[in-house]
Amino acid sequence: MSLRTVTDFKSMREQCRLWRKSGDSIAYVPTMGALHEGHLSLVDHAKAHASKVVVSIFVNPLQFGPKEDFATYPRMLEQDAAKLATRGVDVLFAPQASEMYPEGYQTYVSNSELSQILCGKFRPGHFQGVLTVVAKLFHLVDPDLAIFG
Repeated sequence: MSLRTVTDFKSMREQCRLWRKSGDSIAYVPTMGALHEGHLSLVDHAKAHASKVVVSIFVNPLQFGPKEDFATYPRMLEQDAAKLATRGVDVLFAPQASEMYPEGYQTYVSNSELSQILCGKFRPGHFQGVLTVVAKLFHLVDPDLAIFG
């Protein structure tokens, strides 16, 4: 099977449900793209532990602070997709920010303690952005296994 790119929630959810009905296990590797060998080693680990692998590429605007340049974060979807295809990834999930956070979006996941230590101390809103996007993506993909770098 070749790499399939999915950009909408409905198609991603339907694909994962079909796999589940077929008895497949799903490994999930969430990324912000600009993939390098470290990311690809996570994909290899996912392939070794599940029958299906989903990799997401989403540059999450919520985890960037006002003094961090979200606009210049590298985006190279075509090159990343080519790398994932060579590693046998089943689906590349690449949603748009407008689908992740539609106009009027108001629901966030937060952790008050993490937000006060480590980089949270210097990056207001960072952990809330990370926790929110991870919760949304996990709910959507519902993986058996998630691999983080």
